Amino acid sequence: MLFVKTDRLKQGMRLARPIYNKDGVLLYERNSKLTYQGIQSIRTFGLLGLFILEPAEPVPPMTQEDILFERFQTMTVFAIREELNKIKQDKKKSPKLQSIVNNILQRYGYLNKKINFIQNLRSKEDYIYKHSLNVAILSAMMAHVLNMKREDQINVIIAALVHEIGKLSIPNAIAKKDHWTEDELGVIDTYEMAGHELVGNVFPGDPTVKRLCVQMSKALRDARAGNLDNMGKVVLGAKVLMVAETYDTMTAMRLTLPPESEVVAIKHLLGNPEVFEPAIVDALIQSINILIPGVSVELSTREKAIVIRNNEENVLRPMVLGFKDNNIIDLGDRNYKEIEVTDIMKTMDNRYVIDTQTLIENGFPVPVPKEAEMQVGIAQEESANEEAAKGEALEEPAKEETAQGKALEEVTEEEASKGEALEEAVEKKASKEEALAESAEEETGKGEH
Repeated sequence: MLFVKTDRLKQGMRLARPIYNKDGVLLYERNSKLTYQGIQSIRTFGLLGLFILEPAEPVPPMTQEDILFERFQTMTVFAIREELNKIKQDKKKSPKLQSIVNNILQRYGYLNKKINFIQNLRSKEDYIYKHSLNVAILSAMMAHVLNMKREDQINVIIAALVHEIGKLSIPNAIAKKDHWTEDELGVIDTYEMAGHELVGNVFPGDPTVKRLCVQMSKALRDARAGNLDNMGKVVLGAKVLMVAETYDTMTAMRLTLPPESEVVAIKHLLGNPEVFEPAIVDALIQSINILIPGVSVELSTREKAIVIRNNEENVLRPMVLGFKDNNIIDLGDRNYKEIEVTDIMKTMDNRYVIDTQTLIENGFPVPVPKEAEMQVGIAQEESANEEAAKGEALEEPAKEETAQGKALEEVTEEEASKGEALEEAVEKKASKEEALAESAEEETGKGEH
């Protein structure tokens, strides 16, 4: 799978992921080929680029849940963009914010199973909106696992959505950088704190949302500075935000910076229990799939392997199949305690293709996800109709030429018929003249006698 910028798209390229509009309507399905009209319309969407399948690459499977997750992300990012910009401009919230919160809560706040947490590529222009949504989704799931009260869960989701609103005002000269000086980081902190003041003004009746934003931001800054004295004073909701914020920041897919893998992110969270509360990190692990069957990994022995059975007791120590000599290594077994998964093999996509049937036949029970059926997107269908219309338009002149040819043939046949009739008339006239001449000769003969 490749990421291709919009200005480099070419006809015939196949999409690796579906494309939706802001209303969640499917425009282009995965594996659909780009046409000239399709490329022109995609450029109007303001997309940075698309995930494209390589020529011989099969389409990675997606379950219906994966499809719904990507669709929900696309729709909600548009809504968050509009709402945050409105809050920034009008200094007040609208009912739409509560609608966004309710949608996140309804979809991900009551789940009793793990999801495939699919990351989308982010640009500097849309990073805040996508990041805010992902932090909100992760926080909603973790709050549910931790049995937080519904009111507290809602406050955490709201705080996740608005916690970076101040960064929308950072000057472009600073915002578009990948690395900052100490002075620039100070400027960023100033805008972030100004955003928290705005949040306080937007929610004047309840200071909880502002408190969550302030505590989360300050605790992470203190942790980076090595100051851990006040970690015990951080409330539960802010601690949930800290874990969600850090996990999404580390695993985010950006054009300029490579993401960390889920394994590296989880190891970082587990390796800093004085900053990230272990129970909350465990709630994250219980919410998303990390090392599941089909994921390719790198081991501490430098060997490459594929996960064939996950380990619910310790997600970082699954059962794997080594590529080198097809040896099975159960990392949950004490005999392999010296070996560990160091990272996931780098890829732009965390979906996979695996022969689950063979594993099951050999005694390895693995879940068999039901792949979503392929659909036809509206824009994709319109593009196909346009191509068909073009084909019909090209056929019309040929039909006209054929009709003209037939008409010409008919005219030629009529002319030929007329010619034949004329010849017959001439022949008849000649015959009559001959008959008259013969008759005259006969009369002359009779007179002579």
